[in-house]
Amino acid sequence: MTEPEGGNYYPAPLDDARRGQIRADNADRMRADAFLSAAMTVGALTPEEYSERAGEALAATSLAQLDALLADLPLDRLGGAVAESTAGQTRVSTSGAAPVARTAGILSGSELSGGAVVGSDLKATAFLGGVDIDLREVEFTAPVLEIRCKAMMGGIRIVVPSDVTVEVHGSGVGGSFSGAGAGPGRAGAPRVVIRGVAFLGGVEVTRVARGAETGPRRPN
Repeated sequence: MTEPEGGNYYPAPLDDARRGQIRADNADRMRADAFLSAAMTVGALTPEEYSERAGEALAATSLAQLDALLADLPLDRLGGAVAESTAGQTRVSTSGAAPVARTAGILSGSELSGGAVVGSDLKATAFLGGVDIDLREVEFTAPVLEIRCKAMMGGIRIVVPSDVTVEVHGSGVGGSFSGAGAGPGRAGAPRVVIRGVAFLGGVEVTRVARGAETGPRRPN
């Protein structure tokens, strides 16, 4: 296996035994997935093979595990396809990983973010507590994600990436259900539909660029 010319997947030399002890982070997993996706695009992997390997890449904990998933691919010829791919854009994955179905902050707080996997449905409940949902780095596995919110004397904050389409169909009863983040997104990106009610509480939907600060979490 040769390192792709101009590629930035490998942060340490190939075939270095230490790679088995170097932990992979979300950026490493995303770069590996970019090569896997490019391999499927050019026919080096079937969709089924891509789905299986992408799921393993999502669960990888070391750089060596990611290397093993790419060892038989022509990485030197995939660099161009990766450069032309939608790196950094929100897309629908076919990893098949089990999605998170609910998150709740009851007399406390909860957070859903990072490499979490979401499907077509997510229930968010805040009762005398807070729920923070940050969708900027999650893995979407369905073209439409419906988030059903119930905020009762508590708060739910939802942060969405700038390239997804967002619909907000909620109502406030003695509280607020903000749709400031609603609007169109990039063609082909997932669509997020947010429904529910805020009773003496609040639901806030905002768009925040990747890497930007979202501000302090809601108090529990």
